[in-house]
Amino acid sequence: MFYDTPSIYEHHRDGRRCVSYPAPDVGGQPVEAMIPESCRRKAPPALPEVGELDLVRHYVRLSQKCFTVDTNFYPLGSCTMKYNPKLHETLAALPGFARVHPYADPADAQGWLILLAGLERMLAEVTGLPAVSLQPAAGAHGEFTALLVARAHFREKGEDEQRTKVLVPDSAHGTNPASATVAGLDCITVKSDDRGLVDLADLEAKAGDDLAVFMITNPNTLGLFEERIVEIAKIVHDRGGLLYVDGANLNAILGITRPGDFGADMMHMNLHKTFTIPHGGGGPGAGPIAVTEALRPFLPAPHIVEREDGSFDLEADIPKSIGRVRSFYGNAGNLLRSYVYLRRHGARSLRAISENAVLNANYIRARLAEHYPTAYGGRPCMHEFVVDNSGMKEKYGVRTLDLAKRLIDHGIHPPTVYFPLIVDEAIMIEPTETESKATLDQFIDIMIEIAKEAESNPQAILDAPTKSAVRRLDEVTAARKPHVRHTPEADAAE
Repeated sequence: MFYDTPSIYEHHRDGRRCVSYPAPDVGGQPVEAMIPESCRRKAPPALPEVGELDLVRHYVRLSQKCFTVDTNFYPLGSCTMKYNPKLHETLAALPGFARVHPYADPADAQGWLILLAGLERMLAEVTGLPAVSLQPAAGAHGEFTALLVARAHFREKGEDEQRTKVLVPDSAHGTNPASATVAGLDCITVKSDDRGLVDLADLEAKAGDDLAVFMITNPNTLGLFEERIVEIAKIVHDRGGLLYVDGANLNAILGITRPGDFGADMMHMNLHKTFTIPHGGGGPGAGPIAVTEALRPFLPAPHIVEREDGSFDLEADIPKSIGRVRSFYGNAGNLLRSYVYLRRHGARSLRAISENAVLNANYIRARLAEHYPTAYGGRPCMHEFVVDNSGMKEKYGVRTLDLAKRLIDHGIHPPTVYFPLIVDEAIMIEPTETESKATLDQFIDIMIEIAKEAESNPQAILDAPTKSAVRRLDEVTAARKPHVRHTPEADAAE
């Protein structure tokens, strides 16, 4: 049910309380008297005063407005928004895991270290890269960490001042050039050819003696497998550079091929995409990296090591390490979820995951082809595909953004839009392997209905959404003048 939801401040009534506590004291002395005057508040915090029932109802109502994988179809391209089994949540909440203090002595956290070491081994096997660090907290963080490892590697060789260039395809995720820039490297774009793959001539022309890393997503963001990846790796390695694989699309190749086998030196994995950690809403992710044996000494410290007596420990004395990249040893609760996911599936089921993800994407692509042409010739895709919707815009004035808003009226989260940038009016669709054929058919029918509506009644699409809690927002003003902090004056102005 959609209805207006006042802010929590509008529920304020002077004197209301959820819970009443006695005045705090230490040894009979009021705590306030122990706080220096300079550190005390001059006025109470401007927090709303509400009753417990009002508080509970307010936040439960807000939660019911959230769009989640648990409630609706979420075909968000390049983000792999797939269902997260609830068993994983139960196991992550077990007291033996959830209540271990992150500063616990390794001797008192052997269960955790055994589990995390096991996860490292499984991720190494999946990627074909033997050395893994679980520290990075998300995909972009993993990219950045890997680039720091690359810089340490070249520094060891005395080439860090020479190798300053990072090459990325023009279809790359936006985090690739951002990570390169933050790591202190210069980013150069490599063109795609007429098939949507890396233009080898352009790569060869730009890969010089100053090349540090070529960052490539495989399958790429068009959902196409870079079939000349071995040749690409050879070009990069012949120039003395490192090949980095962005693991955002790993869900398409699990158990089928491994980046380490086709020449990757480094990669990150989005555990919150591929290995079923809850994804979205700004929650914690996990972006471990895997590297070749030659790059192992430069991984973030500490490393998990197994001692001669069979116990596990955290080894921090690693002279060539780039050091810590986050507190503790990664987002452990999320790492546990991925460990369970891998153990439950095993190697054979991991392959089936990717095969089904690829099948689902191609099923939608083929059934929509008459109404939504696939970019770059409509060839079979991997786990996702990109529609070029420019024809609908030219014929009926219906843009990709309009179509996305209309999907909201049908209870479907819009796919990724206007990405990759090399496709006009792009719509990127990724159904994942967890969706049933019935759900896919429903989505296909709705997309075809919208395509016909664009021809017969385009204004209905231009007016969308009409069934959501809010209509179209002024996105330019929201981006340039965001209202992210409550003030009584702002409420009064509204």
